[in-house]
Amino acid sequence: MAMRFDHFNFNVLDLERSLRFYADAFDFHPVREKNANDGSFKLVYLGDGETGFQLELTWLRERTEPYNLGELEYHLALRVDDYDAVHARHEKMGIICYENPAMGIYFVQDPDGYWIEIVPAK
Repeated sequence: MAMRFDHFNFNVLDLERSLRFYADAFDFHPVREKNANDGSFKLVYLGDGETGFQLELTWLRERTEPYNLGELEYHLALRVDDYDAVHARHEKMGIICYENPAMGIYFVQDPDGYWIEIVPAK
């Protein structure tokens, strides 16, 4: 019985802002979406153009307050081929929220407060 990762979800307050962020920061673009018949929610799945794994952004029409992420310790991690170029892009965007040079990693924060770890391909 084969089981494989499919997608991971982030709830977002402003879908258009999040779509711009993920396109600008990571070159992730929508590959499919689902819309509620009554317009109460929208799911947009972003792809990296190489793997089948997708990031699902969930937008809820009635949600007006930012999500309280509390002390959640989970994060999404991305492996990048050109660490220095990606770091420079994220530094220019002002989205780096934590760096650990000794480990050779850093984290960026998306508009809703989710952390994304950047690790070099080794």
